[in-house]
Amino acid sequence: MRRALAVAAVLLVAVATAVVPDRTGNAAPRAAAEVVPLGVPFLPSPYPLDVRIDSLVAVSLTVQVGVTIRLSDGTEVTTNKYTFTKLRISKHMNVTQRADGHTLTIDVPNEGRLGGYDSAGKAETTVMWGTIDNICVLLIACHVQELLNFFGQIIPLTSGATSFRGTIYAIRTTDDHAALSSTDNPVHLPGTITVTSP
Repeated sequence: MRRALAVAAVLLVAVATAVVPDRTGNAAPRAAAEVVPLGVPFLPSPYPLDVRIDSLVAVSLTVQVGVTIRLSDGTEVTTNKYTFTKLRISKHMNVTQRADGHTLTIDVPNEGRLGGYDSAGKAETTVMWGTIDNICVLLIACHVQELLNFFGQIIPLTSGATSFRGTIYAIRTTDDHAALSSTDNPVHLPGTITVTSP
């Protein structure tokens, strides 16, 4: 019997996606986007998080654009879905959420990771819903969000990046192959969590 070790933390990234004009001429109108259930009782907050990572490596990243999800206040948002085996924070991650008169801050000063491989060698899975506002790949090119989305829909991508800034609604990391006796933790974010109010 398998058990999923799930750790849900609300995150997401804002990626501007280029719209390709329809060239068929007589194409039928698009149907409304189907709302994707994220799993009960997992409902992202309507207050997205501002996520900034100085340096990271994403392993086996795929992208699905135009995904509509339901938020905890009953509203819906259409955004992007990023799925990867591992997100390794190489240097400093800061997450900030401002909502209902308070500010939540998660600060990982050095290294951390989401997902990877468990002790049995099975791949864990991280799914992130949101948009990327800024990213620089291999210290060579910045503002390549559209290219990331385009190629990520075709092939899995593994790449290092810097200056990541995203608007995150939700991120969920699971070990889909874990046995009942497993103690593997797919999330390692050594840092601090603080909540402040004005």
